[in-house]
Amino acid sequence: MDEEIDVPSFFLCPISLEIMKDPVTISTGITYDRESIEKWLFSSKNKTCPVTKQVVSEDSDITPNHTLRRLLQAWCTMNASHGIERIPTPKPPVNKSQIDKLLREAKKSPNGLAKCLSELRSISSQSEANKRSIEAAGAGEFLASTIINNIKNDRENVENEEALSILYNLNLSEDVLKTLIGKEGEFVEALIKLMQRGSDESRTYAVMLLRSMFEVADSMRMTNVKPAFFVQVVQVLNDQISQQASKATLQLLIQFCQWGRNRTKAVESGAVMVLIELLLDTSSDRRTLEMTLLVLDMLCSCAEGRAELLTHSAGLAVVSKKIMRVSKVASERAVKILFSICKFSPTSNVLQEMMQLGIVAKLCLVLQVDSGSKTKEKAREILKLHARTWKNSTCIPSNLVSSYPS
Repeated sequence: MDEEIDVPSFFLCPISLEIMKDPVTISTGITYDRESIEKWLFSSKNKTCPVTKQVVSEDSDITPNHTLRRLLQAWCTMNASHGIERIPTPKPPVNKSQIDKLLREAKKSPNGLAKCLSELRSISSQSEANKRSIEAAGAGEFLASTIINNIKNDRENVENEEALSILYNLNLSEDVLKTLIGKEGEFVEALIKLMQRGSDESRTYAVMLLRSMFEVADSMRMTNVKPAFFVQVVQVLNDQISQQASKATLQLLIQFCQWGRNRTKAVESGAVMVLIELLLDTSSDRRTLEMTLLVLDMLCSCAEGRAELLTHSAGLAVVSKKIMRVSKVASERAVKILFSICKFSPTSNVLQEMMQLGIVAKLCLVLQVDSGSKTKEKAREILKLHARTWKNSTCIPSNLVSSYPS
């Protein structure tokens, strides 16, 4: 706009407070901009009307408000002199039958697949309503089958990348994600192979899809994954192909490491060493460091994980370095890792190393600063556990000696 003018409130979307481009009315009778309400309901998976707070069912109709759109277009035309452009008449969303036809044509010939993928990408990018139509037509299962067949026949990666990106960006419903997991394990196996030999883009989409799928999986499937799964997940984390991939991989490990047998599989896949290297990377952001420490904390709850941490020459040092350096969450996780070491693996060499590295002094410092009650409690427990060894050590600065718990 060239100058400030008053916009009638009924032209503004209640969510974004911006002028609507495609006004639609939902089952509660409130009108929103299509893009805003579809993101609210489908991408963000909210189940209530933002204004009335009433529950909106997944299959509720979103009806175009043609009367308001025409009023809005007329108002734009009347105020063109103020720099306001007329809002174009929006394209109607595609329907399920149109997608059905597209998928049928793709199945008739191999040449039709590339065209189908291109059109699906274009259609899905236009609106959330289109994504729901694509899902309703069974495109999720179609794309998964395409990837499985390509992997089996060792076919071109370009199609896999296209199919993977469409699948991930569809924000598939829980039911469809469960269906993909249940395809006799074939789709999970295909994604594992893509993580092993696919392009960086394919590997990123594969791990992000796996994260979405296993967020809705039952515990039986979570505990029955093969060691090869962890090998490839850890390799993706080690290669640091993208921030998206690293964060999705850490979230995936957090999901799986709730079960003891999976912690052992992750440790045997080299996860501890990779996590320590990630902590040593000074370019990692706060959220990545917090998740890294959380996974490491989970793995250190088993003897194999603690042994791996102590094998790494920088293991103890880098964990203690994150205390009071990143965030309260990170400090709490780092102290919990040290607690696991001190309670279950406290050899004389380990206790001596903790004194020499200044870890004992740092734990005393934790008790003096505002580091969170849980962190202080764990630090106090650690210091009490080995008071006989540490309390009178010259490694503790004199100004911190008074902090040592009795």
